[in-house]
Amino acid sequence: ETNLGFTVPQNELQTAYAVMKEVNPNPNSIIESDADIVKVSLVGVGMKSHSGIASKAFKTLADEGINIQMISTSEIKISMIVEAKYGELAVRALHKAYDLDK
Repeated sequence: ETNLGFTVPQNELQTAYAVMKEVNPNPNSIIESDADIVKVSLVGVGMKSHSGIASKAFKTLADEGINIQMISTSEIKISMIVEAKYGELAVRALHKAYDLDK
């Protein structure tokens, strides 16, 4: 089984969903969309040289009761998908955790 997840801007969701349905090679597969999510990202070249950035972010969100639905990483970015209703809380909590609120 393969699961593929990606994000698109809100105004392109219906088009992306229609295209996925059209090009889907397996008629038995399930294609879902969720408009009630947001992407929260940590970005910075310092992630290359500082360990523990991701674990701190995950713990911060967990401490706030925010479930991370998907995670994507690169050398300089960690993106997390959370429910839209927790978007602002997630950003505020992460700002505080990394002392960006000062």
